[in-house]
Amino acid sequence: MSELASETPQPQATLLPTEVGGVELVAKFFRALGDPARLRLLEFLLHEEHTVTECVAHLGLSQGRVSTHLGCLADCGYVQVRRAGRFAHYRVTDPRVGELVMLARSLAADNTCALAACLRIDHSA
Repeated sequence: MSELASETPQPQATLLPTEVGGVELVAKFFRALGDPARLRLLEFLLHEEHTVTECVAHLGLSQGRVSTHLGCLADCGYVQVRRAGRFAHYRVTDPRVGELVMLARSLAADNTCALAACLRIDHSA
């Protein structure tokens, strides 16, 4: 009998949490990234902190919409806010966020045709 055949099969690692509510939490994690404006904000904040005013200028959206998106990203732990007088400065909390966005970008590029043809996900978001 070969060495491989005699080995005991190893349990397969799970990618998703097994505790109650764990999968829902991971889904919420992805929903927070499911908005193009929030993804653009993350990319903008990845290498240095910026004020809300700078984020507004970069995105071309209203201050209220940008603040709402920044609030969502902060509440979910993707960005941190540093207050200095009347100004709020935002930056990405964890460098793995950049890695995640780059991986998603690469996967999306590899699946462009399928994503473009997918009718189950709202394309207007």
